[in-house]
Amino acid sequence: MMPLYSFNFLVLVAFAIFFYRAGEFENCPGVLWAAVSVVISLLTWQWLRWGPLGMILCQIGLFVGIGVFRVVRKP
Repeated sequence: MMPLYSFNFLVLVAFAIFFYRAGEFENCPGVLWAAVSVVISLLTWQWLRWGPLGMILCQIGLFVGIGVFRVVRKP
């Protein structure tokens, strides 16, 4: 069970909010972006047992991946 008072949980929430706002800013589904962010955070935190630095690096990778996907997909 994940404690709601840990630094990892705060990182998870902060990035979920960031990706939600970024999705809304780009006129895309912000909930979808936030959900992907939460899933990646939970995988790196609970399954891979990486610390906050690993979570942050994966979130940066998600941001870069979304950016590259949008550049390639944009006509």
